[in-house]
Amino acid sequence: MSFNKNVPLEEGDYYIENGYRVFTKQYHLKRGYCCKSGCRHCPYGYDKKTDTFK
Repeated sequence: MSFNKNVPLEEGDYYIENGYRVFTKQYHLKRGYCCKSGCRHCPYGYDKKTDTFK
């Protein structure tokens, strides 16, 4: 598993909220791994508060 995998951005991969790029579930699945940053749309079930996967 490569954590430096660059995935080209496509339409629907993110939206802008308060000036920040917010990645969607679609983008995370395409990337193929959890970055453990506590992303809002994480499809892997990571909980940053407990550092566990649900």
